[in-house]
Amino acid sequence: MKVANDSSNKNRWVILVIVVMVVFMSTLDSSIVNVALPVMVKSLNVTSAGIQLVVTSYLIIISATILVFGRLGDIVGKTKIFKFGIALFTLGSLFCGITNSLLVLVLARVIQAIGAAATMANSQGIITEVFPTNERGKALGITGTFVALGALVGPPLGGFIVQVASWEYIFLINVPIGIITLFYSFKILPKRHEIAKGKLDSLGALLFMFTIVPLFAALGQGQEVGFTQPIILLGFLIAIVSFIVFIMVEKKREDPLLQLQIFENRLFSLSIFCGFISFVAIFCSTIIQPFYLQNVMMFSPSSTGLLLMIYPLVLSVVSPFSGHLSDKIGSEILTFIGLVVLSVGLLLMSTLNEHSSIISMVIFIGTMSLGNGLFQSPNTSLIMSTVPKDKLGIAGSVNALVRNLGMVCGIALSTTLLYSRMSYKIGYHVTDYVVGRNDAFIYGMKIVYITAAAICMIGAILTSLRLFSSKYKLENQKTHDLNSSPVYSKEVS
Repeated sequence: MKVANDSSNKNRWVILVIVVMVVFMSTLDSSIVNVALPVMVKSLNVTSAGIQLVVTSYLIIISATILVFGRLGDIVGKTKIFKFGIALFTLGSLFCGITNSLLVLVLARVIQAIGAAATMANSQGIITEVFPTNERGKALGITGTFVALGALVGPPLGGFIVQVASWEYIFLINVPIGIITLFYSFKILPKRHEIAKGKLDSLGALLFMFTIVPLFAALGQGQEVGFTQPIILLGFLIAIVSFIVFIMVEKKREDPLLQLQIFENRLFSLSIFCGFISFVAIFCSTIIQPFYLQNVMMFSPSSTGLLLMIYPLVLSVVSPFSGHLSDKIGSEILTFIGLVVLSVGLLLMSTLNEHSSIISMVIFIGTMSLGNGLFQSPNTSLIMSTVPKDKLGIAGSVNALVRNLGMVCGIALSTTLLYSRMSYKIGYHVTDYVVGRNDAFIYGMKIVYITAAAICMIGAILTSLRLFSSKYKLENQKTHDLNSSPVYSKEVS
């Protein structure tokens, strides 16, 4: 087994800059395209349904391949896979920016997504290796901030680029940044890692892809055509059967793609589940907010963008601070507080209506962001600290996969709830905002936010049980140690 080179720790903050820049670009490209889709429809002369492939192909391919690259990172080295990912992502970005064909653009997005998956799967593992325990939470907190910033800054930044230039620059902007980060990654990133023995589980990888692709496709299309349609139900069925077979195969494999033993650690499993819950809740809100601000409150796109920027701005301050604090006082109490505050923020958002003031919106959005910022960094630190070094790649990829799954489920849940409640209120089936029926939209929005808050509170309750359970065990252990000490025994006698 190769041992990680400790000299890399001297450059750990420079390594962090490289990693967060790449992670930021990879995450940014999942959301920056959305605002440019109407322009791209006209430019490429395609339908609105067809252009959606530019968005969905990226997210689906990342989720389908991320476990593969996490495992490869553990087998051949996280830095090697990370650098491969930067190169492929940059190449894909170049192809995206120079084509005028939808087919080539979608293929280029697939190349981009494979590169993004390789970087996302190994970024947290690299940071966990090069940072000591007393700085790890802060470093992962900064990384988490850039993940969130990438997802949230995308729409306003994309709108700005499209307004001053053209949609191609949404992708071309990645090329110089990718080249610079790739150059410095060869010079500075650690050359050696702890390497896991074994080989890649090809059958497991194939089964996992047959799980993710139909699942994400069904969740995405189900929002438009309805989740009871036969084709959507077939997609879910294929995903469920593939996942069951995947688990059966992984249990028997000597070198599985997903080492299920890591889930035997209750702290890891609960942290992963709570992370999933938080992204479901947040993306329930993310998909609703622009419609509320522009359709109900009649704000301009630029004003909407400014209000939506409150979330990433608060997050960029709170998340590193929370990570640093978790190094001092521990992560579990912060994850609990974060989920509670996030739940409160979501409940406050459910009170918004046609007459709400901008100040109340700012306070409510800020409360949500504060809660998410307090939660994400310590939770990531918990996840990455509960696995051995030769499994950091797969742990990081599981965390990134759960994040993407949470985003997709949050979007699907929020749109399904919103339109079903709007349909109930209006009296007929709707799948879009209905002009003149703000009351129906606000009713549906309220249900979405209350549901998201309830989901988030479940995570808070589970975290509190874990927190008090660990404290109880610690007190019992201290009592046991005291009772068994010779000094205490003599005093009692």
